[in-house]
Amino acid sequence: MATSDKNIEQPDPMDTDSEASREASSGNAARNPHNASAGDGSVNMEFVLDIPLEVTVELGRTKMLINDMLKLGQGSVIELTKLAGESLDILANQKPIARGEVVVVNEKYGVRLTEVISPMERIERLR
Repeated sequence: MATSDKNIEQPDPMDTDSEASREASSGNAARNPHNASAGDGSVNMEFVLDIPLEVTVELGRTKMLINDMLKLGQGSVIELTKLAGESLDILANQKPIARGEVVVVNEKYGVRLTEVISPMERIERLR
C-alpha cells in the first residue's frame, strides 16, 4: 500500500506568502505565548488565578527616629499622616488596587471598598 504525496501540500520555506511565514514574520507566535484563547480574541489567564497575593490595608504612615521608636511602650500613641475618616488604601503586593472604609463584621474588622482601580490599571501597576 503506497500513499500518494501529491494531495499533501507542504509549505515552501522560501515562499514568503505562506501563512506560516506571515505569522512568524509578524511575530504573532512569539509575542503571544498564551495563544490558548477561547476563540473570541481574549487571552486565557486562568493559569494566574491561583497565585496568592499579599493584601494589605493601610490606615496611615509615619516616620520616626529609632530613638523615638525605642521609647514606645504599651499605651503609646503613634500619630499617622491620614486624617480621621479619610479612606484607607488597599494594596496587593504593595501596589494600590482600591480605597475603602473600616467596617465591623462579626466582631472582626473589615473594609468596604469605596473606589476600585480599573482592572487594566491594576495590571499596569503590577509591572
